[in-house]
Amino acid sequence: MTDREHYSPGPASGAQIQKDGEKWTLILVRELRHSREKVWQALTDPAHLREWAPFDADGSLDTVGAIVKLTWVGTGAATETRVTRADAPKVLEYTDTRWELEAIAGVTLLTLWTNIGRRFISMGAAGWHICFDALDHLLSGTPIGRIVGPDAIKFGGWQRLNAEYAKQFGVEIPSWK
Repeated sequence: MTDREHYSPGPASGAQIQKDGEKWTLILVRELRHSREKVWQALTDPAHLREWAPFDADGSLDTVGAIVKLTWVGTGAATETRVTRADAPKVLEYTDTRWELEAIAGVTLLTLWTNIGRRFISMGAAGWHICFDALDHLLSGTPIGRIVGPDAIKFGGWQRLNAEYAKQFGVEIPSWK
């Protein structure tokens, strides 16, 4: 059983963007009350990723040089990624994604950098915000299950976050028409 029916995401926060033409990088920061080692395992182990991340991984992401297929939930889109940096439990890099884990006063400051097209930056921020919430719940022993892909878009909290991040970033909410 999950606590999903009681889950409501907090307000849009902890996000910023770096702009390079149409290529924008989302930077999302979250404080997690868990050790870096525990967070590292959740970022690299396929079984943990299935509980919170927007993709499934067919192998571990904890070894430099590993080639892992990532399949995005709800779209079926798959891509092979190569792990280019795996400095456990501090830094993980693959394709256009970078994770940093910093230990500060008994918590882990988790920072994600990921490239997202300008048109979809608020959607990406909303999605990762909810993924980070699912990660925190998982690590706390109160899993809510992942809320990603089409399920996320139907989730009322995602719609609100998308609008809040769009306003924060100064972009229009994407239209599906």
